[in-house]
Amino acid sequence: MPIKNLFLIVATTAALSFTVLTMGQTKFNQQKAGNVFDIDIPDYMTRTVGLNDVATVQYKNSVKDIYTIVIEDSKEELAIADIFYASLKEFQEEFEKDFIKDEKKRTSSTPIFTTKNNINYVEYDVSYYDEELQIEVYYLIGIVETKSHFYKVLSWTNLANKDKFKADFQKILYSVKQ
Repeated sequence: MPIKNLFLIVATTAALSFTVLTMGQTKFNQQKAGNVFDIDIPDYMTRTVGLNDVATVQYKNSVKDIYTIVIEDSKEELAIADIFYASLKEFQEEFEKDFIKDEKKRTSSTPIFTTKNNINYVEYDVSYYDEELQIEVYYLIGIVETKSHFYKVLSWTNLANKDKFKADFQKILYSVKQ
């Protein structure tokens, strides 16, 4: 074997060995990025942006004046921030005390708690008078608790449309699963 080829083989082997050794010195930990959940949305609503800056997903139908957003809270990320909730009820009460608390004519129904397929749900109605829009706004507030997340599912419309869309809002809420 000519010396030139032998030198090339030795140099290549040394370079590969150095690369393998230096790569092997760094430890990598696999991290979970993002969360996947399922939600059923009526075909008359379309995905949108701009309704809420922290919402994971947002849907609307401007013609029907209906909107839905989902805001997710990772239990792991809450724990990192030293925020712990002993129950869905505690999470719901914390959210409720600040949700549109300063609005006029604000009313809130008694929360209804249920569990289906190891997923906890709470739903309740909130309405208030929006001075800027000069209408009464109706919300179906739902919170879903899975093993790893809380999902706030907020659906709203004009209070006059409550009876027309509440059943659809409930179907949206109870469709959320991981």
